[in-house]
Amino acid sequence: MKNKTDASLVKKAKKGDTQAFALLYKQVYEELYYYSLANLGNEDDAADCVQDTALDAFMGISKLKDENAFNGWIMKILITKIKLKQKEYIAYREKQSDYDEELPSYSNSFEGVEIMDALASLSDSERQCVALKFIGGYKGEEITKLT
Repeated sequence: MKNKTDASLVKKAKKGDTQAFALLYKQVYEELYYYSLANLGNEDDAADCVQDTALDAFMGISKLKDENAFNGWIMKILITKIKLKQKEYIAYREKQSDYDEELPSYSNSFEGVEIMDALASLSDSERQCVALKFIGGYKGEEITKLT
């Protein structure tokens, strides 16, 4: 999400233009998904978080004050969704009597397994920072503001 979005699209979306919002979402979907996947390690949960983020963004875009801040704003929504999902994982683990239960598994494909394993070894906050930097393309100062 390194690229800035077109402020005129944001203005149109704020006025209820669904086509403009669809174009905005199309520009950020991949980055949102891969960031979510890097933090959750589960394709279905990552897709669900992105879908929930899109819905919240669509419903709340009229409240966005700075049209140039769309990317950071939608990323903050996603981060909140990811944190909620991670809390669900923790609650699930705490309810289990067998502590050998694993969090949702990573993709079974060989490609990317080493990266996903490395990300899994990081704390939640470290993983967020790495994903924002290398998946989202954010700079250190931007990451600080987002997290």
